[in-house]
Amino acid sequence: MLYIGVDLGTSAVKLLLMDSQGEIRRIESREYPLSFPHPGWSEQNPQDWWEQTLAGIDALLQGEDRSQVAGISFGGQMHGLVLLDEADEVIRPAILWNDGRTGEECDYLNEVIGKEKLSAYTANISFTGFTAPKILWVKNKEPENFARISKIMLPKDYIAYKLSGVHCTDVSDASGMLLFDVKNRCWSKEMCEICSVKESWLPTCYESYEVVGKILPEVAKCLGIPDSCVIAAGAGDNAAAAVGTGTVGDNRCNISLGTSGTIFISSKQFGVDKYNALHSFAHADGNFHLMGCMLSAASCNKWWMEDILGTKDFGAEQQDITEDKLGENHVYFLPYLMGERSPHNDPKARGTFIGMTMDSTRSDMTQAVLEGVAFALRDSLEVARSLGICPERTKICGGGAKSPLWKKIIANVLNLKLDIIESEEGPALGAAMLAAVACGEYASVEEIAEKMVKVVATVEPEPDLVAKYENRYQQFKEIYPACKAVYEKLF
Repeated sequence: MLYIGVDLGTSAVKLLLMDSQGEIRRIESREYPLSFPHPGWSEQNPQDWWEQTLAGIDALLQGEDRSQVAGISFGGQMHGLVLLDEADEVIRPAILWNDGRTGEECDYLNEVIGKEKLSAYTANISFTGFTAPKILWVKNKEPENFARISKIMLPKDYIAYKLSGVHCTDVSDASGMLLFDVKNRCWSKEMCEICSVKESWLPTCYESYEVVGKILPEVAKCLGIPDSCVIAAGAGDNAAAAVGTGTVGDNRCNISLGTSGTIFISSKQFGVDKYNALHSFAHADGNFHLMGCMLSAASCNKWWMEDILGTKDFGAEQQDITEDKLGENHVYFLPYLMGERSPHNDPKARGTFIGMTMDSTRSDMTQAVLEGVAFALRDSLEVARSLGICPERTKICGGGAKSPLWKKIIANVLNLKLDIIESEEGPALGAAMLAAVACGEYASVEEIAEKMVKVVATVEPEPDLVAKYENRYQQFKEIYPACKAVYEKLF
């Protein structure tokens, strides 16, 4: 049988075709536009998602036996707001995860309603990217649109609805809305009341590997696939990527070194840190996860290389950073080019170099950028460790993980073994795996991950270098508190 994973990203939809043995048969990608109608706003037209998903599935199946397509599932950009009216027509463009218009609404939720209440109701506090403050923004700024709401959906769930006719979501994606009681895996009546949301507006919530329905006959006919094809709930992009890297079960870790950076720790126990520095979400495997999200990770290195140094030869710039220089650098870089989410939740934080002297070199600055991202990842790991969650190893994926030097730095800064996996296809692969579980091909998410995810190499931390970086990290973590008041005055 064949399974399709749909990864609805911010700039494109990526589609992956996988067979019963876990072999990837084909990958397709279709781009769509992103709109910035005002400074700090970020929107898309859900119809563009749907059209490109249909075209992508058709291309994905060229030359394949379409009668063998048994299931479709999803990974997707989280936190976005899709509003439907009584006729299930889109009311306004979707407001995306990276939209920053909801500062006032977040302040209201965090300061007036109070972080303690939000954490008690949802296990999280409000961030500008989350869905609930977007709903409040529509209520406050577009009351005519708010009055038309019949359904509230997340981006990938709109595609699931168009395929199945079912208004659905999954526990991992719902966790990022600030409307979901993560501990009890259900909608929060208190948060619905606070945000003036009728529970009838919210979709039915499923586990990520559960069947929500079957493909609509007219869509099946259009694609030439059986109308018995199962539609599974899927997961938010980070949870789907975690499935694809085998980060499921208890005390497993994955670091994603992409444009943004995440450290994702799976757990069979529900947990919340006292400052809500990490996101506490339901996981796609039926358990829970903690996630630290830094807004600028590999993008820091891209900015430094391309915009400041004027080069695209990243490897050449790293050649002078020899082993004897690791743990010895006196230059530090705070990687807050777009503000920061975890653990500081400070949109006013900014990228900062500190510690330069007359003998500081170009390669010292480059090394500081790589180390600064690693130190910031460790900030989130330390929060997890404070809860007694102490992984000994982690998977690593994303564009930044192509650098052997960066992987070595991260392994030693975090004192974790870094496992490199054979096939890194992110949320699209995780989505296809969830579809296979939903169809009964595998008994559980943990079983398919155990059978499919293969570690091909490991970067081991070195005790002497770990000790050096321990000293550097203790200095690094004093810099942000010292700069915080200055950042606030820059605006």
